[in-house]
Amino acid sequence: MLTSLGIGLAIGLVVLLLALSAGVERSAATLGYASGVDLLATSGSAGNSSLLNGSLPPIPGAHRLAGSIPAADPNVAVASPWLLGDLVFGNSTLRAEENNSSPPAGAQLTSAGAVGWLPSDLANLETPTVYAGGGFTAPGDPYYDNGTYGGTPTHEIELDQGLASVLGVTVNSTVYVAVAAPPVNESLRTWYDAATPFRVVGITGPFWLVPSALLAYTYLSELQALLGGGTPSTDYASLVLIHLTDPTDPGADQARIGAAFPNLTVFTLGEILGAIQHVVNVYRTFGLLIGAIGLVVAALFTTTILQMSVDDRSREFALLRALGHAPARVGALVIEEALLLAGAGLAVGLAVAFGAAVALNRFLLAAVGALPRGFSFVAFDPTVIVTGALLVVALGLAAAFAPALRAMRLPIAEELRAP
Repeated sequence: MLTSLGIGLAIGLVVLLLALSAGVERSAATLGYASGVDLLATSGSAGNSSLLNGSLPPIPGAHRLAGSIPAADPNVAVASPWLLGDLVFGNSTLRAEENNSSPPAGAQLTSAGAVGWLPSDLANLETPTVYAGGGFTAPGDPYYDNGTYGGTPTHEIELDQGLASVLGVTVNSTVYVAVAAPPVNESLRTWYDAATPFRVVGITGPFWLVPSALLAYTYLSELQALLGGGTPSTDYASLVLIHLTDPTDPGADQARIGAAFPNLTVFTLGEILGAIQHVVNVYRTFGLLIGAIGLVVAALFTTTILQMSVDDRSREFALLRALGHAPARVGALVIEEALLLAGAGLAVGLAVAFGAAVALNRFLLAAVGALPRGFSFVAFDPTVIVTGALLVVALGLAAAFAPALRAMRLPIAEELRAP
């Protein structure tokens, strides 16, 4: 029983690691294809040739790309420029206390991520569900005003449920936004006087595409203005999400857009998922090395137990040989015993792996947040189960080799004469 338990723990660890990597890969692929993103364009600046480096240099001429990319490639249905940034938010309640030397308990400025986009250019792209409020009201980007920043800002903003809850605001509430929090020695009045007021027009669910527990959404030009842009020469975006009318050959569209816009680096969804796969493989390899050590220890432990079993029953094996059983048959009995131990270990290991996977999945979902319904960090597919079974067979055969060989070579006469 203890031997099977030891085998089960080692097998359970390996199966859990395999299920974890399979779950991340499967969920990433499912979400990727459901997002509507067929191509993703980032800046072609040096050092931004890979999605893995986490760098997103600004892309100039962001507003023009929404129309010029479809003009260069008729297969492009949507080219949506997105600007990503970080802002500091304050609510009206805190402003009412700005004359106090210190804010009241529970009232404080909140840092959160922000996305600036063109709400009218998001068709066929997955965006967070608006649960309350009517959302953005103006078409296009009014402040941008056909190439200038002389239009009227809407000062409309959507907040996800997490940020709205932290700020204690609802639809039609006013929130104040700035790029940075005030210095320690600066009063809240000075910060609020410099901050920009926005009206909350929508409360949304979490958005897995920008994994942040606290997130806000504005018009592209208005976020540009907050981040220090807001002029034709500072019309920047962080990336462009592209949806194709016919996505069967994204490589052709990638080449066409790359040739027309040499300042962009264009990735296909397959390359994006490949980057995720690369990261998963690194962690899976490291995990499997740890699992392999566990398997080796389990195999050595099982070999030791079987060796002791053969020594304890040496007279029985000698008697079988004396009755006419061939050496191969005696060795097969030892191998059978090893496989039975390993099979019991597989049952234990699968149970341990499944229980640990459920607990780990719940923990990671709660810790990461902002993930859509149906996302799972683990997946028990047939490949994972078959791999676990093959590992058990390999472990049993490896552990039984030396003890079976010893049982086959026992001297019959000496063992039968032994006291």
